[in-house]
Amino acid sequence: MKNIGLNFCFILIALCSSISTAQENDAAVGFTDLQASFIMEAKASKPMRVFKITSKTDSLLLRENSEAVKVDPKDPVLKRLVDRMYATVRDSMSLGAGIAAPQVGVLKRIAWVQRFDKPNYPFEVILNPEIIQYSKKKQECREGCLSIPDRRDTLNSRSYAILVEYDTTEGKRKIEMVEDFTAVIFQHEIDHLNGILYLDHLKQEQEDAARKEP
Repeated sequence: MKNIGLNFCFILIALCSSISTAQENDAAVGFTDLQASFIMEAKASKPMRVFKITSKTDSLLLRENSEAVKVDPKDPVLKRLVDRMYATVRDSMSLGAGIAAPQVGVLKRIAWVQRFDKPNYPFEVILNPEIIQYSKKKQECREGCLSIPDRRDTLNSRSYAILVEYDTTEGKRKIEMVEDFTAVIFQHEIDHLNGILYLDHLKQEQEDAARKEP
């Protein structure tokens, strides 16, 4: 493991993880009838419409916080949403390196992330993700977003590494450290679950730079 200034105490992390998992399980709820109808209206391979900031109503939803999802491996609605989100991110019209449920109109803490830190760069779905710790070391990265058409910007405030925990679709809670560009993808998608867009970070960077000018 690289020494990047992340002083993780795994005993404390395990304790905090068990507490946060219990709290999330208590807070998690299933899908509403309206959400279920919306998700199940098409087959698993059918991409969903990507919400964009160019639409006022879409933009308002993208600014909302998502709620924890109840993880039930037997829930057909959860499985259909996960499958349709994957179809959306892999669709030739909206090819991206990740997607979060709010981007398809569902305020649940679910995201797909591409793992550039693994062989063949697979996509993985994460449920109820939380970033426990950020490295002090930052990285410069070029970001775009399916919800922000025809734009890419360079950010300097993304952490080089993060410690993240999340549920799998099988209901297991995982904790891992993610580095480099894959860490950017995790941060970007988890931001979506908190109603944050990468443009917010860009604006903050620009404001911080302006304050430093003589």
